[in-house]
Amino acid sequence: MSQSTAVRRRSTRQYIPPQHGAWAMLLLPYLAGVLAMGFRWPDLPLLGAWLAGYLLSYFVLQAVKSRRPQRYRSPVSWYAPITAVLALPVILACPRVLLFAPAYAALLAVNAWHAYRRRERALVNDLASVVQSCLMVFVVGAVAGQPPARAVTPFLVVLLYFTGTVLYVKTMIRERGSRAYRHASVGYHAVALLVAVPLGWLPTAVFALLLGRAWLLPRYRLTPKQVGIAEIAASVLVLAASLT
Repeated sequence: MSQSTAVRRRSTRQYIPPQHGAWAMLLLPYLAGVLAMGFRWPDLPLLGAWLAGYLLSYFVLQAVKSRRPQRYRSPVSWYAPITAVLALPVILACPRVLLFAPAYAALLAVNAWHAYRRRERALVNDLASVVQSCLMVFVVGAVAGQPPARAVTPFLVVLLYFTGTVLYVKTMIRERGSRAYRHASVGYHAVALLVAVPLGWLPTAVFALLLGRAWLLPRYRLTPKQVGIAEIAASVLVLAASLT
């Protein structure tokens, strides 16, 4: 690797976190909400605020973890005003999105506590991030002027998927070889399949495939890249299932 390439990579990582799986968690609930409940113009600045807000929270949590806030001053100073500017038209157009602020504040507090304890990989912390992500379905529904009941099915589908993915990915990477995590993953996916049955044939078929993936793939030593590619395909199927 050339020196200039290394410099560019360091510069990019200063502002873009190396958390590739996070983008699916950001985009899938947003798309599920928009496709299920309709597009409104505030959805555009909402998406920008959602992405910028994630980047802001990532670097704030890194500052909490490292106890060196000055190290992350530059990305925080960039993303904070961008998030605020993009969020403002959404709030003005649909003030009821602020009803979700306490839930996000509580979940971010869980993330901050785990970052301070340097336990970001803890299961509880991962699940808090999943709930934050999936709540976006209800936020999009509020922007669309839809009753909360309309958001229940897409919310439930993406929540079931991402919760299971937390367990499954651990069996493939950080907890590879752990019988306890593998049993928990397969057991959870079996329950998720039962929950999906009343939602229709497509969610049932998708969660049956996800159960098969949770049972079969941990037997193979897939690379993180291979696991990620498989999850892209799974995300597309889950998006389709969320629209039933």
